[in-house]
Amino acid sequence: MLSKNKIKFIRSLERKKERNESGLFLAEGNKLVADLLPYFSCELLVAKPSWMATQGDLKAKELIVADENDIEKASLLKNPQDVIAIFVQSEQILDKSLLQNELNLALDGIQDPGNLGTIIRIADWFGIHHVICSPDTADIYNPKTVQATMGSLARMQIFYESLPELLTTLPDLPVYGTFLNGENIYTNTLTTNGLIVMGNEGNGIRPEVEKHINRRLYIPSFPLETDTAESLNVAVATAITCAEFRRQQVQSLGYTPI
Repeated sequence: MLSKNKIKFIRSLERKKERNESGLFLAEGNKLVADLLPYFSCELLVAKPSWMATQGDLKAKELIVADENDIEKASLLKNPQDVIAIFVQSEQILDKSLLQNELNLALDGIQDPGNLGTIIRIADWFGIHHVICSPDTADIYNPKTVQATMGSLARMQIFYESLPELLTTLPDLPVYGTFLNGENIYTNTLTTNGLIVMGNEGNGIRPEVEKHINRRLYIPSFPLETDTAESLNVAVATAITCAEFRRQQVQSLGYTPI
């Protein structure tokens, strides 16, 4: 039986203030929770007996067997599944030396939690393990963001830093951004290391970050010089950009995908 206080506490984690004060975050869904359990310390796990029976030894500080009615009361989803979990947020410190030798992603003012979660999932798919977010980017532990990562949150290192201050300390790093007046991404030779900056959904990359970008890219529409959509969703643009970086990298290694 899930108490009213427990339900109230679970639902309170929808608010950033409560997440920050408690250092916890909420995850829902059979696969998502199963994916996160090996990577995050679990404070509370609420699940149906049928789900628990498929998981083996569950490591959670508090374990509550619940029925469908209890889960529906506590859930933030329109269509609740069989399990809700509360995890401890991880504390990560950025090692700037790692940025020099790998391909990394920076997000400048991404506001939509769904976009942020999708971008994290895209980065995970393309083997980009470090994502640096500006302080005003959406909260990675927002339940909508966590849901949209589809478990990729477990494998990523995500930091919140002032991008202008960070980039000032990395003067020799290749820093990429997408602009309407950039160079065609498909004809430009891309490096295997560096930082890809993606900007705000409506305003793009802000000027104080843009001045640190030393490689300007453009994603052309097709066919050229015809009327098309005015812009791309930032998550879609991120996927296209990351895909081209990796395409060129595997091509340089002589790898031909089957």
